[in-house]
Amino acid sequence: MADPEVGVAPYWELTFDADGDVNGKQRDRLVKEAAEQGVKDLVVFAHGWNNSRSVATRLYDRFFGPIPGLAPNARLGYVGVMWPSMRFTDEPIPDFERAVAAAAGPVLDKDTRNALLEVFPGRATLIDQIARMLDQQPDEEAALEEYGRLVRLLVELRAEAPQAAFAADTLTEGALQVDPEMFLGNTAEMCREFARALAADRPGADGEGEGVQAEFGLPRVWDGAHELLRQATYFAMKRRAGTVGERGLGRVIGRLAQAAPGLRVHLVGHSFGGRLVSFALRGLPKGVRTVKSVTLLQAAFSHYAFAARLPHDARGSGVLNGRQDRIDGPLVCCFSRFDSALGTIYPLASRMAGDSRSAAGLGIPRLLGGKWGALGHDGVQAVAGTKAFRLADALRAKLPVSGCVNIDASTVVKRGGPPSGAHSDICHRELAQMVLAAGRIR
Repeated sequence: MADPEVGVAPYWELTFDADGDVNGKQRDRLVKEAAEQGVKDLVVFAHGWNNSRSVATRLYDRFFGPIPGLAPNARLGYVGVMWPSMRFTDEPIPDFERAVAAAAGPVLDKDTRNALLEVFPGRATLIDQIARMLDQQPDEEAALEEYGRLVRLLVELRAEAPQAAFAADTLTEGALQVDPEMFLGNTAEMCREFARALAADRPGADGEGEGVQAEFGLPRVWDGAHELLRQATYFAMKRRAGTVGERGLGRVIGRLAQAAPGLRVHLVGHSFGGRLVSFALRGLPKGVRTVKSVTLLQAAFSHYAFAARLPHDARGSGVLNGRQDRIDGPLVCCFSRFDSALGTIYPLASRMAGDSRSAAGLGIPRLLGGKWGALGHDGVQAVAGTKAFRLADALRAKLPVSGCVNIDASTVVKRGGPPSGAHSDICHRELAQMVLAAGRIR
């Protein structure tokens, strides 16, 4: 029976904790009932950053809604993945009411604070200290350094924690990065760079990374401090996504393959959920060919994650190098140039997370794409044989039956304001059609 919040059936939920451990009752119910009900094609969707289960289920309801009408003869089942992530409530989701009114300045609103308390349990004192500093905005340089220390403490892990091994998207000579270097450098400098990027992304900005000083004044360093917190929490969510994918979802798919050998699984992921379903490919038991398609929607991880060799470092590779071959079908990556979360802030944060040299003076246009780009901004890069389509052409064409496929979805993924732009504008009939086309579901 369908969950009352999701209007498709049969629908199941799979809930994972931060270390990838699954709710056993939900897993066993899915494995048992999917086989009993004769499901042939199972669409598994992993959300990105969300504030609550209710937001995630509404997303699944909206996205899954058109699918039964698009494939009326298919024997479909649906799964919504729930994992502990969060979204700052100043980030609008198109067609969803805004959780809170936009706050003036970089203060930490009540809903975002509550979300932080939920996803970082046991760290209420740290969160209160961070919120107090954002509210007071002390003028001293030492205050920003103290703020950076508090943010670092909020997201740090024990070295032995499972999530510690899932931070990197790329490898250099086999070395994995554990701690983001954005927290090891000069906090004030990092905050100023984020402030410049935010100013440049405001409506009417000149696009050269300096913002509109006449209207907004100089970039405000505590706006950048607020963004540093946002990026720190997203770094933690990024680690979790990989952990949940490989240690959690990949293993569940293995169980499904045993219980229902003819079941065809189609993985869909938005934002960090794209990272989650991609890392699930690493967690598949040997020989399992159940996954028939993977569709990434505005995926928030490196566009080199699947590369055998990095263009800027021949000794390096993506952490998912070759994992697309675990799919008995294509890996389809939908991206949009209107996603400012991935087109502007993501590459800046990625550079700060992975390079100890100063980030100052780079200029935003030089960061777009290239070494620090995201899949949701320009698609899969440096993977031989990758095919490219515009969305309208892809809907008319027959998609490749294997390999990587880039789809420019900018014609529909285009709504949303600062700071994330169109990052969450994914509930479109055309994107549901892409899932069906990728999986050859009829």
